[in-house]
Amino acid sequence: MARDWIAILDFGSQYTHLIARRIRECGVYSEIVPYNIKAENLSARMPKAIVLSGGPASVTSTKSPSCDKDIFKIGLPILGICYGAQLMAKLLGGKVAKAKTREYGKAILRARSRKDLLKGLSAKEQVWMSHGDKITKLPRGFDIVGSTDNARIAAMADERRRLYGVQFHPEVVHTPKGKRILRNFLINIAGCRADWSMHSFVKASVRELRERIGSEKVLCALSGGVDSSVLALLLHKAIGKNLIAIFVDNGLLRKDEARSVRQKFKGRYHINLKTVDAREKFLKALKGVTDPEKKRKIIGRVFIEIFEKEAKRSGRIRFLAQGTLYPDVIESRSAFGGPSATIKTHHNVGGLPRHLKFGLIEPLRELFKDEVRLLGKELGLSAEMVHRQPFPGPGLAVRIIGTITEARLDILREADWVLIDEIKRSGLYRKLWQSFSVLLPVRTVGVMGDERTYENVVAVRAVTSKDAMTANWAKLPYGLLESISSRIINEVRGVNRVVYDISSKPPSTIEWE
Repeated sequence: MARDWIAILDFGSQYTHLIARRIRECGVYSEIVPYNIKAENLSARMPKAIVLSGGPASVTSTKSPSCDKDIFKIGLPILGICYGAQLMAKLLGGKVAKAKTREYGKAILRARSRKDLLKGLSAKEQVWMSHGDKITKLPRGFDIVGSTDNARIAAMADERRRLYGVQFHPEVVHTPKGKRILRNFLINIAGCRADWSMHSFVKASVRELRERIGSEKVLCALSGGVDSSVLALLLHKAIGKNLIAIFVDNGLLRKDEARSVRQKFKGRYHINLKTVDAREKFLKALKGVTDPEKKRKIIGRVFIEIFEKEAKRSGRIRFLAQGTLYPDVIESRSAFGGPSATIKTHHNVGGLPRHLKFGLIEPLRELFKDEVRLLGKELGLSAEMVHRQPFPGPGLAVRIIGTITEARLDILREADWVLIDEIKRSGLYRKLWQSFSVLLPVRTVGVMGDERTYENVVAVRAVTSKDAMTANWAKLPYGLLESISSRIINEVRGVNRVVYDISSKPPSTIEWE
């Protein structure tokens, strides 16, 4: 039986990924597609319903993104959110104008009709607004079902055609009943089956992997991080000994990483694991390189070269597996052709050569990070591994700003080990999305033992997040920051200054490169 799914047309909102996650939390699979997808192409993929996302543009602008108008003729339920609601109104004959007062933040929605979309809500509910335009005239067939002080048409509905629009954002936590609204649309209006779960994902993935791979062998890059670990366990469950997991010691790993990976996966999980010592090869390829995009591309190229070499040694191998996640795909926006700009090339998405000699297997490609952790639990991965903080594919290469040398790598490894040790002792490790050290390309004057020093600066980064698409800098206790700084300076030779990064994403990215 085909899986019910929701198509989310992406108009560039920072919340688009959040819409997708909230829908999945309701037990329905969702996927983000380009806003300009043709109606016939979308219809051919047979979604159960469509969501039009918000976006930063103004519907009143002649250059604003617009969807294929024929989407409204497919006959599927459609929910427009913020920009999506305004676009729906405009394309169907209503009117949208610049609002005299921009509405941003909390507002009180007064529900005029508490059925269908707003079923189960109180007469007054808190919602979150973020818009500068407003719908001034309803399209034919629509009724107002909700208003706020600044938006007479805050929610509209054409119940006969199952078309709905809300001026607020039901996907954010600042709209407490937002998930109820989405569930009303998904289950009651669109008639979706709430059958999306990690248990169902495992069953479907194992079946699909076996069908595609057959008796062929698959190479899988195993780094010891959450993504690659879950990927390896999923493939092991599907194809057993036909999985050849390759652990590449590229010299860009955390302290004691190589030993730990061999011990856990070969011993505990009985995975067919091969270890390749490629430290010298990677360092030689990265010598003198400072541009972060070049670092990522070089690392991707060298990885593939190693895999191709290992493939020849292992016999006939047709497939290469990667732990690409949905946020990787979204941020490497060229894969969608949507309005969002490319933020950075992800190692799993942009680092591969055009003429790959393997078929690419990416079974985690449609999952968000929190879903990967749930999948790990489903597959029996240890709690320690499931809750491990993300580590970038290019490793410490993108945490050393500037040139990469063995000496600089040693400094960063030790500093990072101290940081994580202190974070774990404080009990904050699982509460943080990521915490790590960055080695800066500057030296500063210091005083140690009454002598002048001129040594390296380490930046400490700690953030909270749900899926890495957005992140807030963590307000670590001053006492903890003091302990981290003191230990790094005292225990890591070559460092005399520690700084703390208080930037959020956006405008900054989580990693420095």
